[in-house]
Amino acid sequence: MIPGAYRWPTVVCCVLSGLGLVACSEPPPESWSGYVEGDFVYVSAPIGGQLDRLQVRAGDRVKHGDALFALDAQAELAARGEATARWVAAQAQAANTDKGRRPDELAASRAQLAQARAAAALAQAAWRRQSELVDKGFVSKASLDSARAARDQSLARVSELQANLRVGLQPARSDERAAAQAQAEAQNQVLRQAIWRLEQKQQHASVDGQVAEVFFSEGEYVQPGQAVLSVLPPGGIKARFYVREDEIASLVLGQSVSLRCDGCGQAVAATVSRIATGPEFTPPVIYSNAQRAKLVFMVEATPSAGDAARLHPGQPLDVQRLAGGTP
Repeated sequence: MIPGAYRWPTVVCCVLSGLGLVACSEPPPESWSGYVEGDFVYVSAPIGGQLDRLQVRAGDRVKHGDALFALDAQAELAARGEATARWVAAQAQAANTDKGRRPDELAASRAQLAQARAAAALAQAAWRRQSELVDKGFVSKASLDSARAARDQSLARVSELQANLRVGLQPARSDERAAAQAQAEAQNQVLRQAIWRLEQKQQHASVDGQVAEVFFSEGEYVQPGQAVLSVLPPGGIKARFYVREDEIASLVLGQSVSLRCDGCGQAVAATVSRIATGPEFTPPVIYSNAQRAKLVFMVEATPSAGDAARLHPGQPLDVQRLAGGTP
């Protein structure tokens, strides 16, 4: 008899019993590999310049409206000053068209008119005397013609000065006033542009969040539209994972999934917020050698704001479907 042969039936029975238990147990839930993705807010200025002040550091918490950084603004300050001066000048010119002449100028015009009237009266009297002398034959008709011309000239001078006085009492013509007002408005818009450009040199936080990265140091030149830093808002955390083509039909928007990561403790609940409309042939990051499908669909799930604080961008995730998670 072979030693230990009596044990083989027992071993076989145990193995068969174990296989039976495995066969009767529930299959493991579907699981996908993924990672944490962050929707960062990249803060930049539409106007370039040297980074003058950096008012935050990576890791700082910021609130909406907090100052983040400032670029050198000497040129913009000068442009605003010039635009302000031009606007003031245009406003003064527009206001001047609504007024008549100054009181002293009007007084001078009235004095000239009085002189012209006196001269006209004298010329009128001289013409009458010459008429009487011509009738009596004491002077020639040429002398009368000269007196008549002097009278007409003095009367025309009176009419001229009267018209000038009326013009001096009136504002400029309507077309001139409209042109002056339009010029003042144009300078006002130039000033607004100068103020806007100056304001863009100082950037503030548009959302609450945490400063993730700072890409420049003070003294460096920043190109227009180039991000100086990035901010991660509280709702900017999401899970991104990849599902095989034969499994994608079982996922729908609003479905609940659980996220597990190293050191995260209890699983994080999340809701499927996006399913890609087209497939990809290779996911950008694969953390599991078990995923060999070439045709996959990208899926995103969003955790609650409280649970999002436990996750960090770039962190590997294991994603599972929650039972009863289909809406």
